[in-house]
Amino acid sequence: MRTMLFKMERQGLLQVGDEVTVTEGVLPSNYYYTINPSLAMSGNYPFRERMLARTGKVTNIEENERGFYVTAEFDE
Repeated sequence: MRTMLFKMERQGLLQVGDEVTVTEGVLPSNYYYTINPSLAMSGNYPFRERMLARTGKVTNIEENERGFYVTAEFDE
């Protein structure tokens, strides 16, 4: 099981328990992941930490002074 953190800009776009699909983006030295359809975005991950799974489940949503953060689990 792999756990990843995503930044969500607005409240209510996702709920705990939602099934999500992610797309992979490529930068010159990193990958990043977006929950479709552009609901939340991950940080950058080095090539050695590339995620293979493309579907997962939202396990937690937290709000702090910087915004909303979504935790999702993926079977890997």
